[in-house]
Amino acid sequence: MSEKKEVRLAREIYAAIGGPTNVAKLIHCMTRVRMTIKDDAKVDMTALKAIDGVLGIVEEDTLQVVVGPGIVNKVAQIMVDEVGVKLGDPFPDNQAAEVDQSAMTDREKVEAKAAKVKAAQKAKQKSTPVKRVLKSISNIFVPLIPAFVGAGLIGGIAAILSNMLLAGSLGTNWTEFVTILNVIKNGVFAFLAVYVGINSATEFGATPGLGGVIGAVTLLNGVDPKIPLHNIFNGQPLTAGQGGIIGVIFAVWVLSIIEKKLHKIVPDSIDIIVTPTVSLLLIGVFTIFIVMPVAGVISNSLVGSINWVLNVGGAFSGFALGLLFLPMVMFGLHQVLTPIHIEMINKTGSTLLLPILAMAGAGQVGAALALWIRCRKNKELTNMIKGALPVGFLGIGEPLIYGVTLPLGKPFITACIGGGIGGAVLGALGGVGSIAIGPSGLALIPLITNGHQFGYILGLLSAYAGGFVATYFFGIPKDAMEAK
Repeated sequence: MSEKKEVRLAREIYAAIGGPTNVAKLIHCMTRVRMTIKDDAKVDMTALKAIDGVLGIVEEDTLQVVVGPGIVNKVAQIMVDEVGVKLGDPFPDNQAAEVDQSAMTDREKVEAKAAKVKAAQKAKQKSTPVKRVLKSISNIFVPLIPAFVGAGLIGGIAAILSNMLLAGSLGTNWTEFVTILNVIKNGVFAFLAVYVGINSATEFGATPGLGGVIGAVTLLNGVDPKIPLHNIFNGQPLTAGQGGIIGVIFAVWVLSIIEKKLHKIVPDSIDIIVTPTVSLLLIGVFTIFIVMPVAGVISNSLVGSINWVLNVGGAFSGFALGLLFLPMVMFGLHQVLTPIHIEMINKTGSTLLLPILAMAGAGQVGAALALWIRCRKNKELTNMIKGALPVGFLGIGEPLIYGVTLPLGKPFITACIGGGIGGAVLGALGGVGSIAIGPSGLALIPLITNGHQFGYILGLLSAYAGGFVATYFFGIPKDAMEAK
């Protein structure tokens, strides 16, 4: 029986990176296997890129191997199962794999030491403060993406059915079903601060349960609306969720610092009682009276600034955002936008940013269609396009980025132009927002705010057309048209 694709990919990826003993931790997102590598010198990048099924490589503080949606779950699971750990857990140190230095010559010892120092220096250079922040944001929100997608689409269906009930298109017997859908949706979004608190604590090294409690503190459960808690800076009543996700992440980061210090000074015999109690009391009060007011101002200013740019810049702002989003995805910078989307939804009921950025994926689709027509003799390329297009229409653009347009060069640029054209259309129309975070492309249509679905579809069609035309006439490399 032939070896399954996911099993082969897992085996060949391990072979190219120096084996499981060269991995400290492994997790995945929607399309990438993300690995923390111990010794970069052991990684054969040429062999890794040459693996059939690997669509691309992203080198940051983690090594990210793009294999595509769906199969990434299977590959990552096989790789951690082989080691005997869970996704995200540290890999066990394999002392047997260490080189016996007693059997090495002096020269070999020097060379081994030099290689180790070089690898450590390389890792140090790669781990800049900006990259560490981006990594933390990614680690906090990536595990929640499936929940955002599923709950967001369920909420979109509920919104459509609610409108149909209001218009009289559905009978009242549908009311209970709509309520059930909303309950499921709210299971994520109503308690998002708790989930973010837990994931933030895991990322910063605090106790996850305590992080969840700090997230819940921002919801102000138990506060009587007739006797509200007041903002110590302006005397206004505090509101549930004030400060948003940004405030929760910051508060849990401070919690991690306090908790670690308490673990060092509190005697072991009473640590389980004193440390969590004191940590929650100190950070709970700090969150309510300092973090919530300050983070509230920051999040309001951030959301207001983005809305102002979109309103004033119109088509120009939309074009710039749509044009630049693909490079952000390529470098992994798009993760930083997740808390911004959430803040916009919390403050205004929708994010105007997400539909515009979704145009970048549509530009990719248009570029891929142009390549398919102009390069039809190149069966290797057209087969890759056929495999990547379905998920491209649904807004997952990384297979097209790393498997098709980026390796060819010109089509990546023309795809960005297509995304810019779609963004310009939405920027000019204005008011096209998404009620939740979810997939982009066609799958985002159910999440578009009521009455603006047509505008979003118009933007998609413009991006498809823009990417197609720009690529068809200006983005086709001559060697890509050769028969293969």
